[in-house]
Amino acid sequence: MQIGGVQKTSLLDYPDKISAIVFTYGCNFRCGYCHNPELIVMKKEPAWTSAGFFEFLNSRKGKLDGIVITGGEPCLQNGLTDFIKQIKNMGFLVKLDTNGTFPQILKEVLPFVDYVAMDIKAPLYKYKDVTQVNIDTEKIKESINIIMNSGVDYEFRTTVVKSQLDKKDFIAIGELIKGAKKYYLQKFIPSKTLDKRLMNEKTYSDKEFSDIVDILSLYTKNVSFR
Repeated sequence: MQIGGVQKTSLLDYPDKISAIVFTYGCNFRCGYCHNPELIVMKKEPAWTSAGFFEFLNSRKGKLDGIVITGGEPCLQNGLTDFIKQIKNMGFLVKLDTNGTFPQILKEVLPFVDYVAMDIKAPLYKYKDVTQVNIDTEKIKESINIIMNSGVDYEFRTTVVKSQLDKKDFIAIGELIKGAKKYYLQKFIPSKTLDKRLMNEKTYSDKEFSDIVDILSLYTKNVSFR
């Protein structure tokens, strides 16, 4: 595992749980608004060894409920399934964050995951615009289907830059994840970005978000913004 960093405690990243966060190196997307740009490229020397991480976890038994594995894109990592199994064997819950481009890896790891959060970057016809790469959007659709039918607790989420997504785009996303259990719109906050030009970008107002939520409520069971 290429571990790029560890946040030792979080009250926000795993719903209703006290967690630690593992950040993995490597991502196959180049989203301009990425707030972890230092993790995008794989490194020769990881910031943490797996042995060091599990030594840390051993010291946190009884203090943490779960572990969030995020990135980067964790599904790029060799040995992800074994890594998750080892965390589970130590008595921790596991939440996985993913961009959904590796459905076969998802199938492999989901039996050992307690919660999964998948980013929906855009409607399928805008994926290249937002991610800045060519991808097979059928894999996005496949991952959505796998997650929704897995029996694992989950959420879908979209980081919203106003210039990137408009009303018709949200309708298309609603159709894409129709019947989903939970969907969150995340306000873009220009604090650190891969594309420095986005530091001057804005997101929608709370009123505009509320109107978008009303639209999306026709498609998903539980939708809100944060």
